[in-house]
Amino acid sequence: MVEPWVAERVVDEELARALVELRFPDLAPAHVAAFGVGFDNTAYLVNDEWVFRFPRRAIAVPWIEREAKILPAIAPRLPLAIPVPEKASTGDERFPWPFAGYRRIAGTTACRAALDDDARARLAAPLGRFLAALHRIPEDEARSLGAGDDEMRRTDVAYRSGKVRRDIVDLVDRSILSADVVHGLLAVIEDASLAAPHPTALVHGDLYVRHLLVVDADALAGVIDWGDVHVGDPAVDLAIAYLFLPPSARETFFATYGVVDVVARRLARLRSVYHAVATLRFAVDVGDTDLRRESLLALTWI
Repeated sequence: MVEPWVAERVVDEELARALVELRFPDLAPAHVAAFGVGFDNTAYLVNDEWVFRFPRRAIAVPWIEREAKILPAIAPRLPLAIPVPEKASTGDERFPWPFAGYRRIAGTTACRAALDDDARARLAAPLGRFLAALHRIPEDEARSLGAGDDEMRRTDVAYRSGKVRRDIVDLVDRSILSADVVHGLLAVIEDASLAAPHPTALVHGDLYVRHLLVVDADALAGVIDWGDVHVGDPAVDLAIAYLFLPPSARETFFATYGVVDVVARRLARLRSVYHAVATLRFAVDVGDTDLRRESLLALTWI
């Protein structure tokens, strides 16, 4: 089986420069530097001011188009900076997919910042306020902007439980996860089997340590990478409480966010397990030591 982070199309530095200069001559001559690679996009920093993202997989093509419709409308209503695509383009014969440029948001990904427990705890309330504001955006408005339903079954307990169990076995077989951690994770998965369908809202869809920007080591500056934005269960985003915050800071997060019922917490914990397991497998495969550390830490805390 081909892993979801394996690229179907690769945009190297030379091609990125050519595409940017052709479509946006005001940026020429473009100084292009590698900026990041994820499951869905390859990112380059252009002229130290713009971040251009190029899809790596066909599945991500409509997502980058959706960002262009939704993010400009919601950005003014959120208490943290988010990337707004100001330079969007269709591709050409060299790269047939659309791509987009966003003004760079100052900060470092929380993954690279390697924050200690106290620094993370100071981010609990800002994270809660941010998600409360996002989830208050009316669902009807979100749909009118182009946000669709959850097509990836993120809170489908039966589907996700089966897949994450298989991935956990893979990590145990490779001596990456210990037996005591696995025992706790399986208990979380079993607990999620009691969850039921839940209300929906506009959600980020892929909120974790790599998509949080921090400045001065412990100040939250922005939330990036909105390709997974959709109308779905808020628990998908609430998983950040388990993926990023130490257990002692979770109640601060939930108290700031607002009422979170037992079902949402069960689904958020399940989401955090399968997300951290997926990012751990990715990190091991590509040699990302920062993300490997963060994923193992999250699984231990969960």
